[in-house]
Amino acid sequence: MFELSDKAKKLQAELTEFMNAYIYPNEEKHHHQVATAENRWAPVPIIEELKEKAKAAGLWNLFLPESDLGAGLTNFEYAHLCEIMGRSEMAPEVFNCSAPDTGNMETIARYGNEEQQEQWLKPLLDGKIRSCFSMTEPDVASSDATNIACEIRRDGDEYVINGRKWWSSGAMTTTSKIAIVMGKTDPTAPKHQQQSMILVPLDAPGVKMIRPLTVFGYDHAPHGHAEIHYDNVRVPVSNILLGEGRGFEIAQGRLGPGRIHHCMRTIGVAERALELMCKRANAREAFGRPLSEFDSIRKDIARSRIDIEQARLMTLKAAHMMDTVGNKVARQEIAMIKVIAPSMALKVIDRAIQVHGGAGVSQDTFLASAWAKVRTLRLADGPDEVHLDSVAKLELRQYR
Repeated sequence: MFELSDKAKKLQAELTEFMNAYIYPNEEKHHHQVATAENRWAPVPIIEELKEKAKAAGLWNLFLPESDLGAGLTNFEYAHLCEIMGRSEMAPEVFNCSAPDTGNMETIARYGNEEQQEQWLKPLLDGKIRSCFSMTEPDVASSDATNIACEIRRDGDEYVINGRKWWSSGAMTTTSKIAIVMGKTDPTAPKHQQQSMILVPLDAPGVKMIRPLTVFGYDHAPHGHAEIHYDNVRVPVSNILLGEGRGFEIAQGRLGPGRIHHCMRTIGVAERALELMCKRANAREAFGRPLSEFDSIRKDIARSRIDIEQARLMTLKAAHMMDTVGNKVARQEIAMIKVIAPSMALKVIDRAIQVHGGAGVSQDTFLASAWAKVRTLRLADGPDEVHLDSVAKLELRQYR
């Protein structure tokens, strides 16, 4: 489709080699260390060990397109690396390329002032701390961000934050130190200028962790999603990002790259599910012959390959457009991939589960937890219905 630079090709090969040497062989160890940890929200030893190896190998902070803070890759080039990392649950964190940290780092790098970057961006880039993104609320339909009710009120040299949030990704881990919180600074302003984003230290007085949230029974430790109550939390005025009323502007700048990352990681998940499906079909026998000789299984394998290729090409096209014509022009393509990638992966994973039988819904493969996580992506960063509506509006506009 489009050529990768020599640098991107080199990183792709090195990342694949690292995954084969260190990530796949240590996945079971990772799961065991989480399951048996005294505090399941604390850093996992094998992850911390592999982070140092990744740093030494130069496989660190690979995101931040065309920035000297990252690897200097375009969105299109980084997308290929996302697919490789997406094949393993633990890989993105090992390379300091996991959500929501990537989005938070991009936000602070792009919209933060020098003080904010020194205090929060540097330790995030170093992997010394992690972060949280706190936007969704339990009491309103947060898919329409104009509904956000969390109050950010100016009081002299401070802002006072009051509100309930949930699905605050990354909040539970003990190394998570800072949250980007979206709330309303001026309910009387024009509709899309009422919201602001502000930096809130998670150890600030009044930040109350109510509970971790499970996804189909999985709590995703040590990362975790939390319900948080911000109860008269006070932070300096200097913690506001970009200025009052700029929350939507920041969100649009943040979400474009994030959706590319999510979609390509999801394609990586689908590729691994198809790989397991083929191996299982070749190795397992039923009614006197391998599963791979049954017509229904072969058709599911063929459909899975076709589905993955379609989704990958669409996602790479969106990434290329972001690099060449910008997020605004590419907004229809970005909306389309956000719908197609999770739906595609869920179909592929479901087929793989079916071929594995009882093993597919157990903890013996990654398939069950992968299905649960990918299912959330039909809601995260906007539900399918919102993106489908955007695609339809842009399509209809051409014929007015």
